[in-house]
Amino acid sequence: MGARLKWLPAKSDAMVSAREYDIGGIDLSDDRYTIEQSLIRKKYTASNAAGDTVLKGKQKLFKLKEEFPFVDADGNDVFTVTAGGVIDVAGDYLLSDARTGEDLVVLDNDFSILQDTWTIRDAEADTELASITSRGALVTLARSTLPFGELIPHKYEITDADGRHVGAIDGQLSFRDRYEIRVDDASTVPKEPIVAAAMVIDAIQEN
Repeated sequence: MGARLKWLPAKSDAMVSAREYDIGGIDLSDDRYTIEQSLIRKKYTASNAAGDTVLKGKQKLFKLKEEFPFVDADGNDVFTVTAGGVIDVAGDYLLSDARTGEDLVVLDNDFSILQDTWTIRDAEADTELASITSRGALVTLARSTLPFGELIPHKYEITDADGRHVGAIDGQLSFRDRYEIRVDDASTVPKEPIVAAAMVIDAIQEN
C-alpha cells in the first residue's frame, strides 16, 4: 500500500484569509504596536498606537519546555506559544488560540550566526505564510559575539510567502527591551498571527 500523501494547497492570496487565523478575544488590527520588557526579565507588555495595553506575556517552563502565555489587558487568556521541544537555540514554537484551543501557526526558527529567520507556517497544512528575518549580518554577528552585544536592538523585516515586504520590527538601544512592530501592508498575510508572532520573538530570543 502506498504512503499517504499530505495535501499542501498552493500559495495564494485567497488562502491567507484573515478570518481563518483570527485570535479570539483580541483585536490586532492596528498598524503599529510597541513592545516593552518589564524590569523583571521575561515579562512583556504590548500597547497599540493609542498607547492602550493590548497584551501581556511572560516566559514559563512546563516539563522543561518554554511556554509563553499571553493575556489581554484584563488578564484573560488570549493565546499561548509553546516550544516543540526542550529549550534550544532553534526550533519550532506553536501558537494556539487560548479560547478555542485551535493551533493557528507554527514559528519555525532557523538560526545562524549571520542571520536569524523565523518562518510562520499554517499549523495544519504546514504552508508558509510569512517570514521575519534579521536585517544585517553584522548586527546579528555583533549581538552574538561582542561583550554586551545583547544590548544591540533587534531589527527584522517581515515579508510574505513570496518575499514581498510587509513590515518591520525596530528595537531601541536600551537595558530594557523596547521596540516597535510596524505593518505596512498586510494584504497578503494573516495579520493577527503575524503580529502575535512578532510580539513573542523577542521574548524567545532572550532565552
